Amino acid sequence: MTAPEIDVASNVEHEREWIVIVWNDPVNLMSYVTYVLQKLFGYSTEKATELMLAVHHEGRANVASGNREQCEMHVFRLHEHGLWATLEEAR
Repeated sequence: MTAPEIDVASNVEHEREWIVIVWNDPVNLMSYVTYVLQKLFGYSTEKATELMLAVHHEGRANVASGNREQCEMHVFRLHEHGLWATLEEAR
């Protein structure tokens, strides 16, 4: 009896850390960005405001992290709310 083959590349992919980035845009109000961050991630008003200000002043903010599947879902939900968001592999 032989051991089952394990797809190491797939397992490594699931173990990598990914981050969700919200980008500044010319459309959404700062108050709306704060609201969406509170709604989707459960952030306090203070934390959501801090992230929104990073988006406003720095052009982007890392708003969440996790495995790729989780982060893809976060990006999808942010897009549903009209925010510009992407994911990238954490360094």
